[in-house]
Amino acid sequence: MVKMIDEPFLLIGNDCSSVLSKTFANASVCIYTCKQPDKTSGNEDSAAIIPSGNDAGVLVVADGLGGLAGGDKASATVVNMINDAVKKQLDSTSLRGSILDGIEQANKTILAMGTGSATTIIAVEVNDKTVRSFHAGDSMALIVGQRGKVKYQTISHSPIGYAMESGFMEEDEAMTHDERHLVSNVVGAADLRLELGPLLKLAKRDTLLLGSDGLFDNLTIDEIIEIIRCGPLRQCADELVKACNERMSGNLDNVLSKPDDMTFILYRPVTKESA
Repeated sequence: MVKMIDEPFLLIGNDCSSVLSKTFANASVCIYTCKQPDKTSGNEDSAAIIPSGNDAGVLVVADGLGGLAGGDKASATVVNMINDAVKKQLDSTSLRGSILDGIEQANKTILAMGTGSATTIIAVEVNDKTVRSFHAGDSMALIVGQRGKVKYQTISHSPIGYAMESGFMEEDEAMTHDERHLVSNVVGAADLRLELGPLLKLAKRDTLLLGSDGLFDNLTIDEIIEIIRCGPLRQCADELVKACNERMSGNLDNVLSKPDDMTFILYRPVTKESA
């Protein structure tokens, strides 16, 4: 039985043995996070499903920057502070302000740590199937229709992301570029620039995906679309995990493999098919 989320559900420093399925804001939700295969240190990704009333709330994925001290603490900080800000609000109409306040406070806190740690953030406000994204860095949001049409995709805040958006670089070249790991905008920077997406209304069979770069660096957008566009949501999530783990294993000949911590959330308005 799929559990209804009525309290915040946070995954911080955790690894999931399997996809977790929930119902939230009149939708089906699947969440998964796991550290890089064979990694000896912990998972630096964090994620959360944060309800606000019966049909509203916030979805969050944060990816602590690898190679910097305290990446795990940075991702945990931004998730916890968004959660705290949402819990303090009086009603779901103030979700935008709560998300902005939580990220701003997290930025100040991470800077005050003085360790140079930082994290990407992708958060999505959900209010009765209307959604809006908030992001910094290369964790991404994607909205796909049942027939595979991309209705919305965030642009990674990175030299490679901007090159792709400008048409100077194709996806196949970008995924193998030596500088794909570079990020130009993060929580934990004095010049943080948070990008807000437009308000969008989800159709009843649209699928929303939030993911860290461990997902998008191993699967192309077309591959992801084909997996998530239709079928039971839990099945879509399981197939994402399987496909990404196969890539990261490095056991497939002539196929891209970039082992990394990997986290995603799938969200789809409830229908008989998506249950």
